[in-house]
Amino acid sequence: MPFEDSSSVDEIELEENQSNTEETEGIIEGTPEDTETVEEEEFIELLEGEEEKNMSKKIKKLQEENMKLENEIITFKDKFLRTMAEYENFRKRTAKEKEGIYTDACADVLKEVLPVLDNLERALSVEGCGEDLRTGVEMTVRQFNDAFTKLGVEELSPDAAFDPNFHNAVMHVEDEQYGANEIVEVFQKGYKRANKVLRHSMVKVAN
Repeated sequence: MPFEDSSSVDEIELEENQSNTEETEGIIEGTPEDTETVEEEEFIELLEGEEEKNMSKKIKKLQEENMKLENEIITFKDKFLRTMAEYENFRKRTAKEKEGIYTDACADVLKEVLPVLDNLERALSVEGCGEDLRTGVEMTVRQFNDAFTKLGVEELSPDAAFDPNFHNAVMHVEDEQYGANEIVEVFQKGYKRANKVLRHSMVKVAN
């Protein structure tokens, strides 16, 4: 059995121990860094997960608000269309009512005037003297006045002072017998119904 040098063995064991120590120190020194890296990655993943959750909540909330707005738009559109339809029906109904009122008003007037026309035609068809004709015309005029009374039509008074709201001065005259703006003569009678003037009186006025 060959003789081995004890110093050589000791050197080999020392080198192996140093190598093992360095490896162990390297492992020990690297462990905290690896741990910190893992923790940092886990923290980042946690943050990313929270952000995704928050983003999902925001998206869901926006979708709910959008759906709510869409429902409100549909409701307002429906109300708008209904209002437009009601207004159109109201407009047509009002126009029809106005036309009916005008037709009824004309019918009421003609119903009172037509008998007067009948009497005038009868007077023209009757043969007689001038006195009979005059009597017939007077009766027709009275009938006309009665018709005006039923219709609420009044003759503008010829005795009132000149008023441009009721009278139309077609002639002026200088006459000391009359006061200023006094009506001297009526050329054409004026009429009114309620507060509406149907026709102004055509008059001569003193200055």
